[in-house]
Amino acid sequence: MTRKFVLALAVGTLCALAVPAASSAATLTMSGSTSIYPLAVALAKGYPGNTAFRVLQGGSDIGVNDVARGRVTYGLSSRDPQASDPKGLVFNRIARDGVCISTNPANRLANISRATVQAIFSGQVRNWKDVPGSTISGPIDLISRTPASGTADAFQNIFMGQSRRVAGNASQKASNGLVQQAVRSSKTAIAYLDFKFTAGTSVVPFNGVPCTLRNAKSAQYEGTRNFWMVTRGKPTGAAASFLSWVRGSSGQRIVARGWVPA
Repeated sequence: MTRKFVLALAVGTLCALAVPAASSAATLTMSGSTSIYPLAVALAKGYPGNTAFRVLQGGSDIGVNDVARGRVTYGLSSRDPQASDPKGLVFNRIARDGVCISTNPANRLANISRATVQAIFSGQVRNWKDVPGSTISGPIDLISRTPASGTADAFQNIFMGQSRRVAGNASQKASNGLVQQAVRSSKTAIAYLDFKFTAGTSVVPFNGVPCTLRNAKSAQYEGTRNFWMVTRGKPTGAAASFLSWVRGSSGQRIVARGWVPA
């Protein structure tokens, strides 16, 4: 088996993973969700053989549009299919994960209810003194994701519902990593983000249940969503083989190390 070498490159808010292999090997490309990126890296590293991989981040909508235009082999989407998606796409579920509510460690909340999440993120409540359990006061620093984000779509569907929208004054970030940095640096911040990006923040239990991998796997935590590899039609050749491996027992063992198996 050809040994693989992994190189991570940062370009603005985008990152690429390149796994070079022999020149005769197939090269599979992916783009999209910043939430799925760590899993895509783990799967690329674990795949046997000499297949080469290139993975780009940018948001779920970008991944869906890239695969629809034939720019990549797979679009990585952490949001579910939408009626507005280009025709002919196939959403292949590969995993599930959790979306957490996080604050700065200077303001640890013991719990947050759905009603409080909706009141804060819709802008109805704007000062921490009006939030149950808050240890600080002052204007709430509301942090959200850009519209291309699958995490933003999942947060809207799971936490906000159809009747509430995130306030327009929320600071929009292009990736989970940038959200994580913003929460770490502002003691009045609150945000939602993928649970692989919560280090250095205070993760708030939602409706009394901590946002953890164990609770996501047991379905006790309500804030879970799907991870998809999107293809343009049914894949063939090397693309089909890798997707089959990801969804099979070997790939799902890798998923189970840090995510919820599909």
